[in-house]
Amino acid sequence: MPEAGPPRKPKCGDLLYVNRAASVQFVRPIVFRVIRVHDDWHTYHGWLWLDGYEVDAKGDAVARRSIYVQPAGLRWLTTRLVPRHAALTG
Repeated sequence: MPEAGPPRKPKCGDLLYVNRAASVQFVRPIVFRVIRVHDDWHTYHGWLWLDGYEVDAKGDAVARRSIYVQPAGLRWLTTRLVPRHAALTG
C-alpha cells in the first residue's frame, strides 16, 4: 500500500504510486520506478520531471516514461516488487 507522509523529493530507485494527486493525467494510477530526476529542467514551482519505468503488479517494467508531477502528490511504496525474471533466476 502507498505510504502517506510529508512531501519529499524522489530519487533514483524509488518506487512510487502515481495518481491524480500528482498530476491530472493519471486518471489510471501507475506504479513507477524512478531512474532519473531532472533537477536541471526548469518547471513551474512545485513540479518536476521524472524518468523511469511503469511497473506492473509482477514487478516487471512495461513502459519507459517521462512524467511531469507534483512531488506533494506522490506516494512512496514500501512493498518491494521483485521482477518475475529475477525471482526465477535467483
